[in-house]
Amino acid sequence: MPGTFEPLPGGGAAVALDDVEISIIRSLAVQLLELIGPGPVEDPAGDPLAELFADGPSEPPADPVLKRLFPDAYSDPEQPASHRDAEERRAYSAEFRRYTENDLRAGKRDNALAVIRSLDALSSASAGEGGAVLKLSVEESQRWLSALNDLRLAIGSRLEITDEEDTDLLYRLPDDDPRKPMVMAYLWLGGLQETLVGTLMP
Repeated sequence: MPGTFEPLPGGGAAVALDDVEISIIRSLAVQLLELIGPGPVEDPAGDPLAELFADGPSEPPADPVLKRLFPDAYSDPEQPASHRDAEERRAYSAEFRRYTENDLRAGKRDNALAVIRSLDALSSASAGEGGAVLKLSVEESQRWLSALNDLRLAIGSRLEITDEEDTDLLYRLPDDDPRKPMVMAYLWLGGLQETLVGTLMP
């Protein structure tokens, strides 16, 4: 089980993590939370519908990681477009973003928080033991899967990975390359993600 998720009887998944692995995943999840940002400020009048109908941003984020996590809905860099088509796509993307990005951010925020909370509970239960077995329900496994995907997208964006060819090059980086620790985290999270997917398949 070390380093790989395995299915639990009745559903869910389990993985053995040592203290260093717990610390790395938790740190990455916290950084992701900081990048996504806090949720909307509560309406002072206490109107529960205010948040529901609050408009999100209409422009794509400046940070390349956030651009990867919240891409334009109607952009297609593979297809050249006329000026008019490009303007229409920008308008459609802005409108789509305005109505969906707040919810998307909230979902990613909730998934990252779920990872942090489950790791904190694991650390408390195994204090001084050097690691423990993390056991997740089916719902928790799905949250973890989404969060692992977001973490890999974020790291991949920082490493400027755009296709499989870029991933192949990562294996050949020399040990003294400053990107090596980030690359190792990217590949390790990919292994965790792949085995977690396997536990959720019927």
